Amino acid sequence: MNTLYLECNSGISGDMTVAALLDLGADRQKLEKALSGIKDESFRIEISRVKKSGIDCCDFNVILDEAHENHDHDMEYLYGPSDPGKTGSPEDGHHHNHHQHHTHRNLKDIINIIESLDISDKARGLAIRIFTILAEAEARAHNMAINEVHFHEVGAIDSIVDIVAAAVCFDDLSIDEVIIPRICEGTGSVRCQHGLLPVPVPAVLNIAEMCNLPLSITEHKGEYVTPTGAAFAAAVMTSTKLPEVIIPKKTGLGAGKREHEKPGILRAILL
Repeated sequence: MNTLYLECNSGISGDMTVAALLDLGADRQKLEKALSGIKDESFRIEISRVKKSGIDCCDFNVILDEAHENHDHDMEYLYGPSDPGKTGSPEDGHHHNHHQHHTHRNLKDIINIIESLDISDKARGLAIRIFTILAEAEARAHNMAINEVHFHEVGAIDSIVDIVAAAVCFDDLSIDEVIIPRICEGTGSVRCQHGLLPVPVPAVLNIAEMCNLPLSITEHKGEYVTPTGAAFAAAVMTSTKLPEVIIPKKTGLGAGKREHEKPGILRAILL
């Protein structure tokens, strides 16, 4: 049995998850082959090494073209200006010329994309499960039927790439059990496609409620848990109880992009 312990003390996101799994040894060539099947020229991926608080981590980056940029890693757009002379609220932060060329896909559209990819049945099933959890959470948030939800956050190409990549890497590592004792989240508010939302955002809270995720609200300001990260955790978690004594076999470190007070590092530890 391959048991994975996900240490989410700095939250969890899609790109952090992929990076941590790659750092554990997931096959990079298999991942690149899988993603090449997504027939969309608006993105490219970059896998590199970065330092977070001086610690060497893997970084998985989905780079979008200008028309599809969503400012997901732009701290001033998300949280307002950091300059002490300015108001620190996202409401008073500067506004980018935010392009409106995103494709709004529904769950059926996304499943069709996943089913067209050259990936294993297990990876396909996991990717569809993650997206279904995400769609159910968004449907609750917007009071819609799941097949009526057309949402930018989940339909955007970066979310599709992150989730397919996470599913392919997870399957490649042949993991049987996943232990997640807690997932730490911040507080405050964050800007999204629909305007300002409180942290945790509604989709994350809905996923936690639906799937019994062990969410821990900390005093740190900012969004540490993204809906994509929460949906992945919900799809793979088998236990919240860590053994009293563990013997680590291998550790993977995935870097987050947002520069919060607490460094974004997801540790994935094979036991």
